Amino acid sequence: MTTNHMNSFTTLIKRLEAATSRLEDMASSLESSNPSSPAAGGSITKISIASPNNASPSIPPTTVVKPPPGQIEDFDALINKEVKNFIELSKKIGEPVEAQAKTVLQAFEAERTYIYVTLKAKKPEQQPQDLLTDLRNASTEINNIRESNRQSPLFNHLSAVAEGVMALGWFLEPRPAEFVRESIAGAEFYGNRVLTQYKGKDETHVAYLQAYYQIFKSLVSYIKNHYPTGLTWNNRDGVDVMEALKQVQSGSPMGASPPPPPPPPPPPAGAGAPPPAGAGAPPPPPPPPAGQALPPKKSSGGDMSAVFNQLNQGSAITSSLRKVDKSEMTHKNPSLRAGSIVPERSTSMGSVTSPTSRGKSPVPSKKPKPESMRAKKPARKQLDGSKWYIEHHDSPADIIEIPAQLSHSILISHCNKAIVKVNGKANAISIDNCAGLSVIVDSLVSSIDVVKAPKFALQIDGVVPTILLDQVDGATIYLSEESLTTEIFTSKCSNVNIVVPPKEAMDDDSKELPVPEQIRTFIKDGVAVSEIVEHSG
Repeated sequence: MTTNHMNSFTTLIKRLEAATSRLEDMASSLESSNPSSPAAGGSITKISIASPNNASPSIPPTTVVKPPPGQIEDFDALINKEVKNFIELSKKIGEPVEAQAKTVLQAFEAERTYIYVTLKAKKPEQQPQDLLTDLRNASTEINNIRESNRQSPLFNHLSAVAEGVMALGWFLEPRPAEFVRESIAGAEFYGNRVLTQYKGKDETHVAYLQAYYQIFKSLVSYIKNHYPTGLTWNNRDGVDVMEALKQVQSGSPMGASPPPPPPPPPPPAGAGAPPPAGAGAPPPPPPPPAGQALPPKKSSGGDMSAVFNQLNQGSAITSSLRKVDKSEMTHKNPSLRAGSIVPERSTSMGSVTSPTSRGKSPVPSKKPKPESMRAKKPARKQLDGSKWYIEHHDSPADIIEIPAQLSHSILISHCNKAIVKVNGKANAISIDNCAGLSVIVDSLVSSIDVVKAPKFALQIDGVVPTILLDQVDGATIYLSEESLTTEIFTSKCSNVNIVVPPKEAMDDDSKELPVPEQIRTFIKDGVAVSEIVEHSG
């Protein structure tokens, strides 16, 4: 080996030793700054993974249940307050009043289910029988308790409740609030007997009856708030009615938040220790350059000084507007109209200063068509439960006969120039919007209520305790010997005449007695006094 080669080899060894020495110095400095780190060239320490038993217990996912709709919350409030108060008072009286009151609670709970179903389901073409089974069974049981205790001294209590519970069929009526008020008239007939018998003697019975009346007063308020024009269904996004019934009966929530995602799987065995917290987080954004300020935030409120500055510009304010080219006008380019989507304008007024946020011009309300131009509905004569429905009979050729029973209520509406004969003793009759209607009645338990029925005629062969006339123009009422004690109440009526039979042992014809229409009112001792104006001569 030559001298030059030896020198080169010696120089290479020295350079390697110097590099090794520098590496050792760097390693020692790293160990002193981070003593927990493993030594250079050492083995990697394995991190043991905790067993599942030592892991912290997982928190079960919480299910957030949405509160029921406002219609259900208000109906629950009616049940928990008025109905429960009625039941507590019935307990003080005892059986069979208490048993009947508990059945009233079942009827209201069944109606709550029906209302809840309508909020979740589309309106079916035909009402399923299962939807009304519970309500029908409760109503039947209420009436059975009444009929099986006819000899009881509390029969008037039971009868008042049985008559009033018919108002729970309001959801099948186009004017539900008025239907409830009309249906409660039968309850008042028996209720007045209870008040007369126990007032001043046993106030528990009086409070019991008043609590029952309060239920239906609250029901009328509930209907006016939520269903003033009748019960509605969820026809927009509702489900099948039987599916909705299953959901309501099973108590499934209307909506719940989805469960949280499962926790991430543990790291595989033998993997290194997880990085320290914050090690993998992205660095914060750099600060803005010196001398450069952030843009100021726009204030949400309007600056009045800026508004006045714009007003002072006068016509110069339009100098910043750009003339729209004809190629950009949608009314001159059908292709632009076809390719663009114009958003619908919101019905709300929005901001006053924005010209695009103006609401739509009010559309004049459509007047209802006159009766002669409306499509005629098919005539109906149907017994549904304990109610007869006589509707839309226009000048029928034959007499409409109804075989009534003691528990039947008869509803007659939109029947013109028709004759209705009620055979047997019924509970009550309600008539509305009928012109030229004639009704022949044997006997009624409570009353006959007539609303908006011009040229109305009524013949009573037996006994009817009360006749209520409201907004009747022209009525003739024929009373029999047995019905001379009938009470007649009129409101906003004209040309009402009562025909009474001749007295016994006299050949005189029947006598016609007009119902007074003119009332004189004056103030006496600070009290308004009204009396009938009589015309002599």
